[in-house]
Amino acid sequence: MTIQEAQERVDLWIKTYGVRYFNELTNMACLTEEVGELARVMARKYGEQSFKEGENQTLDEEMADVLWVLICLANQTGVDLNEALEASFRKKTERDKDRHKNNSKLK
Repeated sequence: MTIQEAQERVDLWIKTYGVRYFNELTNMACLTEEVGELARVMARKYGEQSFKEGENQTLDEEMADVLWVLICLANQTGVDLNEALEASFRKKTERDKDRHKNNSKLK
């Protein structure tokens, strides 16, 4: 699925099953919550913490939840994520094309 298709499918799902989008501030809070859930799995899977009994251990589910809410916010605010990502690639390429190659900490 393309980014545009993902934005369209989330929009259709919201309109079909979700009644309406939560307002932007609520979705920003939801995004923060979902990132926290992803961070918890990362800390337990790759960090020093251990999982609690019955705790969600799936990175893919948590990453998808983050992406879902981010897409909701993009749809609500009129952001074309495909265009935004392309612009981000251009910016990073222009700004950082040699920066990481010349970083002795990365070698």
